[in-house]
Amino acid sequence: MTKQSSERLKKIIKVFASYGFGYIFDSKKAEDKKSPANLRNAFEELGPTFIKLGQIMSTRPDILPKEYIDELVKLQDSAPQEDFTIMKSVLENSLKISLEEYFKYIDKFPIASASIAQVYKGVLKDGRNVVVKIQRPNIYEEIHLDIAIIMRIFKLTKTKIKLPIDPIEALQEIKITAEEELDFILEGKNVEKFRNNNKNVISIYTPYVVKGLLSNKVLVLEKIDGFKINDLKQIKNNGYNHKDIAKKLALSYCKQIFKDGFFHGDPHPGNLLISCGKICFIDFGIVGQLNEGTKKNLNSMMLAIATRDKEKLIECILAVSIKKGKVNRMHLYDGVSYMFDTYLTTSIKNIKISVLVQEIFHLTRENNLQLPRELVSLIRGIIILEGVIVEIDPELEIIDVIVSFIKEKNKDIIFDTLTSEELLVSLYSFGRDGIRIPSKMLELLTKMSLGESKFQFVVEDKEYIFQELNKMINRIITGLLVAALIIGSSLVISKNVGPKYNGVSLIGIVGYSISIIFALILLINMIKYWYFNIKNKK
Repeated sequence: MTKQSSERLKKIIKVFASYGFGYIFDSKKAEDKKSPANLRNAFEELGPTFIKLGQIMSTRPDILPKEYIDELVKLQDSAPQEDFTIMKSVLENSLKISLEEYFKYIDKFPIASASIAQVYKGVLKDGRNVVVKIQRPNIYEEIHLDIAIIMRIFKLTKTKIKLPIDPIEALQEIKITAEEELDFILEGKNVEKFRNNNKNVISIYTPYVVKGLLSNKVLVLEKIDGFKINDLKQIKNNGYNHKDIAKKLALSYCKQIFKDGFFHGDPHPGNLLISCGKICFIDFGIVGQLNEGTKKNLNSMMLAIATRDKEKLIECILAVSIKKGKVNRMHLYDGVSYMFDTYLTTSIKNIKISVLVQEIFHLTRENNLQLPRELVSLIRGIIILEGVIVEIDPELEIIDVIVSFIKEKNKDIIFDTLTSEELLVSLYSFGRDGIRIPSKMLELLTKMSLGESKFQFVVEDKEYIFQELNKMINRIITGLLVAALIIGSSLVISKNVGPKYNGVSLIGIVGYSISIIFALILLINMIKYWYFNIKNKK
């Protein structure tokens, strides 16, 4: 380990320990009950790289519990301003140009100073107004060093931190996400792809990339003069209809998901501007891409929900998920049935997509299934979008728009998800099974008439079921015993059977005492059982 990494490791350990995370390094130390808030404070103290790591972690509800996510989203994407001379040097070295050669003017004071980059206003020699995004010096190396140190800590420590997935695996995924955000060439390609996908959508706009001024550390974009999409005062003053904006935003996101398979991964108000009558998407550091297989399965899931096809929905969930252990299909079916009964039999306006998403995560985790990264990113994007839409038009429900979009595209989805090969195979199977049904039915009826038919029931987890039945029977017997003692003691006291104490039958008192003890034992066991089940469900 180098001197730099050794010193950084010591600082990380010191900061984490000071905020109650000493148990990560020493299993004998107790976990602080204020861990979520303390984790955010620790990340802020450790600087820009940990702020960025915290922000990435806040996008992964499949990795961290909700209370940690709620804290990490509070991390402000801001950092101390880097001197312009240093940032100018990064630009010139990365692009291999002189600043004065291409820029007529560039403001020395950044309009944004984020954890990985600073953004400046500028004017090109040809008069175009642009924004210049310059990566902080050495931020790439610093983030990789910090991730390597955290991985080393997890590998060396004996502490078993409870995460739905392996910590090293989670850090590898975080590293991939960080690398994508640090690659401005990739971000430039994302901008161009999104711009091309929406070039024929009148209500959507994306700034163009100045291609001659693009590198892995520098990104120059068209400057958008607009206001945040949730600025209701500006919406009213400029004569826009807030309901129309909300609906167009939701429809745009539906198109991105179900048609393009390429969506903006961080649609918060700061990345959505209103300008010249259009919704402008900016900052494509985080995007999501769905391959044809995933998009096909996602469309099939929507179709299964629309047609109330539980079996098909289960097939789609299993198709897109990563298996992390034994999957109890019957338990999965029960969970899907519960979701259908809870959310699809009520008014759409009463459904919150964020709550529905939590149910989906809970269902997959319970059944040893892990959703792929792109779907996690999609779910997070939809939750953020729902919050934005609530600010603009509280009466519009995003799930209502999604269902309407699916219904409108229903025919396309059916034909997209059913190939000619699948149709031929299905027709062949249907014809073959149709021919076999009469003979099979005749065989079954013949065996039944001869008394040779057998029915086989397979019961899984028999030991668990018998244990539960045994507990239930014991409780019933104990309850009957308590009732019998109370009735018997009451009869003894009413008959005034001796021996007596102060005129009261001692036998009756003893009977009452024993019945109270049994009743308390029964009550305590029932409370323990109830508490254990509630805790496991959580």
